[in-house]
Amino acid sequence: MARQTRCVMMRGGTSKAVFLKEADLPSDPVARDALILSIFGSPDKRQIDGLGGADPLTSKLAVIGPPRAELPEAAGTHLTYTFGQVEIDGPAIDYLSLCGNISAAVGAFAVREGMVEAQSPVTTVRAWNTNLKRVLRIEVPVEDGQPAEDGDFAIPGVPGTGARIFVDFADTAGGATGALLPTGNPVDRLEVEGVGTIEASLIDIGNPHVFVRAADVGMTGRETPAEIDGDAKLLDRLERVRGVAAHRLGLATSPSMARVETPAVPILGMVAAPDAYRDFLHGREVPAEEMDVLARLMFMQRTHKTYAGTSTVCTGVASRLPGTLVHEAARPVPHETAECRIGHPAGVITTEVKVYGGNGPEFRVQRATLGRTARRIMEGYVFTPDHPRVTAEAAE
Repeated sequence: MARQTRCVMMRGGTSKAVFLKEADLPSDPVARDALILSIFGSPDKRQIDGLGGADPLTSKLAVIGPPRAELPEAAGTHLTYTFGQVEIDGPAIDYLSLCGNISAAVGAFAVREGMVEAQSPVTTVRAWNTNLKRVLRIEVPVEDGQPAEDGDFAIPGVPGTGARIFVDFADTAGGATGALLPTGNPVDRLEVEGVGTIEASLIDIGNPHVFVRAADVGMTGRETPAEIDGDAKLLDRLERVRGVAAHRLGLATSPSMARVETPAVPILGMVAAPDAYRDFLHGREVPAEEMDVLARLMFMQRTHKTYAGTSTVCTGVASRLPGTLVHEAARPVPHETAECRIGHPAGVITTEVKVYGGNGPEFRVQRATLGRTARRIMEGYVFTPDHPRVTAEAAE
């Protein structure tokens, strides 16, 4: 007799996730994760026996629960939101990171599920995120008491257009490490085995990130995902850099254990000055004038085919922090300019950021927004075996 669990599948930005209610899952963490892995069909490279899409961008989880009234820092929130990055090849779920794309879908989910009183034209959803223990403000366009899905806002990497949802990550600065600049430095020197000494900027907003110059790792910044993922030596070099950064941030016990202990964060960004390239989806020429900085991302040991939501705001904030490698690479803009445009493999993504302060510890992020669209794809019940097999042997 199979077990059935209510679920909703939603696209948020350029990602897709399975949404589950906290009350529908086992209270025991081990049993809960076993059920979730079975729902996704992990571990299996194709996730053929579950809802996972066999890609890091479509193997994502959102667990939604009631507000935590007992937590003063969660006062005034409408719900609790836990993000999970479900491993494809291994029996594991990474709860250390946050997905900005799926956070937009959380707002739409909350309105449709009646977890917040819908108000037109915009309903602000305040979500307590358990991953970072911070509050997200999600501004959801509403029509006739329901989240609007139709609109004219386009996102590179997503077909068509939709209604724009704003997610403000300003409160997440330092959420994972305790500080926007975790080491107190805009640039650190990392000693990387097999690579040598490399300069890097470690930034923590949305998720912990490590930024390096594309040229320092043998890249131009114009590469397609296939070109990066097809270069085994480059992938090894990038993961070695990320591993040292993870250890420096206290997220891994050693650089070599980063892939096991914290595969999702820090996210690694390779940045360069604005430069023209062709987007890999449609072959369109993206002029240098359309961007303020050029970047590529590594996420879950693969090249991100577009640009992660949290990485968008983190890159934007870093571009306003003097001394960082992102600030160095970015086009100079007037202080009052909030918009930062980032060239990625599928086009250009924009964030609005406002940062105040004069040096490291005094920097204060007032606004760090991401504009996304979201859509409910399916709701119903997912059926799983009574005794899911989640041992390592299943991945072989």
